[in-house]
Amino acid sequence: MKRMEGKTIFQRFGFYTEEEPTSIYPFSPVYRITHEKDDVIVKKTQRPIERAHRLIEYTTYLRDNGIQVVTPVKLNRHNPQTIDGEIYVVYPYIEGTTYAGKASEIYEAGKFLGRIHSLSPDENVYQLEAYNVYDFTIEEVEESIQNIEKNASKHDFEMDSIQLKEKLIQIVSQQEELQNSGLLNIETPHDFKANNLIYTPEPYLIDPDNAAWIPRIFDLALTLLLFHNELSSAPDNIFTPEQWQLFLKGYKESVHLTDLERSYWEKAIEHVFLDEVMWLLDEAEEDWADSSQRMLFESLIRVLLDASDYMLE
Repeated sequence: MKRMEGKTIFQRFGFYTEEEPTSIYPFSPVYRITHEKDDVIVKKTQRPIERAHRLIEYTTYLRDNGIQVVTPVKLNRHNPQTIDGEIYVVYPYIEGTTYAGKASEIYEAGKFLGRIHSLSPDENVYQLEAYNVYDFTIEEVEESIQNIEKNASKHDFEMDSIQLKEKLIQIVSQQEELQNSGLLNIETPHDFKANNLIYTPEPYLIDPDNAAWIPRIFDLALTLLLFHNELSSAPDNIFTPEQWQLFLKGYKESVHLTDLERSYWEKAIEHVFLDEVMWLLDEAEEDWADSSQRMLFESLIRVLLDASDYMLE
């Protein structure tokens, strides 16, 4: 971001600071500031503004049905707002503790996601963006594998790149089948990761801004693969099989998965790896330099190649 832009954003919401604010999140502008004795968060949300308002209608629906999720703070200015072509929103800052991989936290997280999924209307009532990412190509895979090999070699990371490439190419061939599978779609925040939860002590969702209309088991697979990503207090691997069953125990208190979903579960894991994890291994050079993140990468590749310990039973 350009210097002074943070101050400009603040001023549009009626906040003032002498110094240029520093983002508390390294990958996008997320600012914390005190407003009327309470701390608030200023961050980007969905664009254009019409989509942002539909998102807010959805999160307000969740909140009104007992889900602890941030919704915009009431201000004497419009919230959210369009600023320099981006949409910014002000949320409350939520006090609490971060996830540390405790059994109780995993169970409560599963229970929380299950409640969110169970509240989805049968149709895309809030007109959230519909998932439609099924256009992967073999060329993309080949290019990504080359970059992944380079990242791995810099850090003496042992990996069977031929096996990984063959697996990813196989997954590309499954895209049309998945797209036409008739899997159940739901409205969901679709970024259910530990770094987006604060425990108060019950889990509180602090970043719902990726909400989408998406196959339910894609959202669940994303949680399996990346729940521990980008959080220093989380374990440096994906869920253990025992932790996964604990998460599912909480999740299934509110959700009954269909036979069709169960039959496509492994392909859903593979698809989400292709969509969400491949680029992470490809592009995140700073993550490769982190030994804990490399251990997470190792566990991600392992479950891609053999997900038999992570079934839905």
